[in-house]
Amino acid sequence: MTLAQNWLKQLPLPQPLTATPVSGGDINEAFQLDSPEGPYFLLVQPQTPASFYAHEIAGLRALSQAANVPDVIANGVINGDAYLILEFLATGHGSQYALGQMVARVHHVTAKQFGFDQDNLVAKLPKSNHWQADWSTFYLNQRLDPLVDRAKQHQLWNPQRQTAYDRVRQNIIVENQDREIVPSLLHGDLWSGNYLFTADGTPTLIDPDVLYGDREFDLAMTTIFGGFSADFYRGYQELYPLAEGYAERLPHYQLYYLLAHLNLFGETYGGAVNEILARG
Repeated sequence: MTLAQNWLKQLPLPQPLTATPVSGGDINEAFQLDSPEGPYFLLVQPQTPASFYAHEIAGLRALSQAANVPDVIANGVINGDAYLILEFLATGHGSQYALGQMVARVHHVTAKQFGFDQDNLVAKLPKSNHWQADWSTFYLNQRLDPLVDRAKQHQLWNPQRQTAYDRVRQNIIVENQDREIVPSLLHGDLWSGNYLFTADGTPTLIDPDVLYGDREFDLAMTTIFGGFSADFYRGYQELYPLAEGYAERLPHYQLYYLLAHLNLFGETYGGAVNEILARG
């Protein structure tokens, strides 16, 4: 996507502006904006209402209670294209220990129930966040079951997987029934591409998919694709120790992210899903 000058002139920023495409994930068009006052980061979603970015904005504001995040500068529509302008953050290197402590501080922010004020309807796998008093009800009905249903619709499911999933589903109910699970603020998509260190080394969270849930759910994502060192977990544990049995419960949360990838990318992730399901 190329942004014309008459489009850029409508942004509520000092002029003149130049826009350079940058990496911004597979959902948005992303640009570095250069202005007389310095750079900004711009996300654009063509022919979409401004509300497209409501969940991301709410997530950044929620995380800002306990974490460094880019400031939201402006959000709106130009010629039918939704846009979100964020603070531009120059990147550097920092401490995984400090990152772990920051995530622990985020998880100390709590709510009375599980869910969030807004659904996330903009991703390829829309998510319902309506509030639930019980975590297992939320996790099964609003996270796992919809992914299984979608896999069935796209011929990515079979009777063997269904039998194993029924067993896993019951095991999740049983293992959580006696746990005291606090509705913690979660980033919701905590992989290595969604954190950075600023030029001065400050750990920073980006691109959130927030909800209030079991903090072990957030940490499960950190264990799948790498990018988090032993120092990260040491920093986290020193500030917010995990409950006994965490390692045994972890596969049931890894399952969500692997099911999401099965739906997005097909049988490339089928073996990993089967392995988790086989554990019961």
